[in-house]
Amino acid sequence: MPTVQLADGALNYVLTEPQLDGPAGAPVLVLSNSLGTDLRMWDTQIPAFAGHFRVLRYDTRGHGHSLVSPGPYSVEQLGRDVLALADALDIRKFSFCGLSMGGLIGQWLGVNAGERLHKLVLCNTAAKIGNDEVWNTRIDTVQKGGQQAMRDLRDASIARWFTAEFAAARPGQVEPIVGMLAQTSPEGYAANCAAVRDADFREQLGAVAVPTLIVCGTQDAVTTPEHGRFMQECIQGAERVEFHAAHLSNVEAGEAFTRAVLDFLRK
Repeated sequence: MPTVQLADGALNYVLTEPQLDGPAGAPVLVLSNSLGTDLRMWDTQIPAFAGHFRVLRYDTRGHGHSLVSPGPYSVEQLGRDVLALADALDIRKFSFCGLSMGGLIGQWLGVNAGERLHKLVLCNTAAKIGNDEVWNTRIDTVQKGGQQAMRDLRDASIARWFTAEFAAARPGQVEPIVGMLAQTSPEGYAANCAAVRDADFREQLGAVAVPTLIVCGTQDAVTTPEHGRFMQECIQGAERVEFHAAHLSNVEAGEAFTRAVLDFLRK
């Protein structure tokens, strides 16, 4: 896979050009993964998105095949990685769609680099996710337990990431996604947990001035519909859509998620 060299290592990415009947000079859509997954989490969306956009996916620092630099990380650092990736590929403006941790990166971009964005999609995220105790406990567990702790997290995450009925009915979709978590670097995961722990945009979201869509899962216990409504109230003109899904709504809601995001991005 291609990489872009940052100051401290390589960032892995995939750039999917529009399909043969797609528009020439199509705009760019950047997709950002959740904590503990990698760029493959968006596989379901690629055929439809690539009909209209140049789709740029990447493995967030500490995930997949990207660099694992010493932690802790910050969301600002992760946001600047996105800008460095876009600069290296000579992409001045783009739309951005991020889920969970990716949504925190999207909020940072919206607040601090809005001039680089066409549109912003914030999925299954919140202005503030969890609390220090939750994240510090998880960081400590992963740092002590290493790769075995990541495998244990994989089993615990099924119930957070998917509804029970979806997990039971669609194991072929669930297993590859949670398998990404088991394979994630413990060092990279812990460093990103710190970034999520420290991110707080509750007082800054009013500065987002680009067209924004907020996507929620009605069964998401991690970033709830209430979190989505708060973000919508803070961001002037923001739209919001909800699906019957838990935390990874792009996987569980599938076609409905893809259609809603495409409708927003194309109008």
